[in-house]
Amino acid sequence: MGQHAHTLHHGTPLVEAARTALEASGEQWTDMRARVFDALATFERPASAYDIAEAMSKAEGRRVAANSIYRILDLFVAANLARRVESANAYLANQHPDCIHDCIFMICDSCGNTTHIDDDAVTGAVRAAAGKTGFGVSRPVIEVRGTCPDCR
Repeated sequence: MGQHAHTLHHGTPLVEAARTALEASGEQWTDMRARVFDALATFERPASAYDIAEAMSKAEGRRVAANSIYRILDLFVAANLARRVESANAYLANQHPDCIHDCIFMICDSCGNTTHIDDDAVTGAVRAAAGKTGFGVSRPVIEVRGTCPDCR
């Protein structure tokens, strides 16, 4: 187990990988979903539904409601297109939607920068420990708060 390798997508290949993953989950890639994903992918740090709605409203010259953004973001998380940073109630575009795994987020308390590592040994151990108690794990959430190298 341990860490694993995967292809990180950016720009047009990221959008195509997201579209393929969403359609593979049985959902449609609608114009609104495409616009939400495009907006989410422009953020370098985790973005809330309100951040995304504001960015879309500015870009489109009309008000976009955060409620509709939340529903789409929930769909994106379920389809592996986005990751939810629970402690910040914010989302990141998943740069490898074709790779299903659990992430460990590292969140800087100073600047808000959020990165992740993929360590199947750690997340597998969490799943196994929960399973030993009879708990059915849908998705472990592991977030580490601290200070990034730039802020240290």
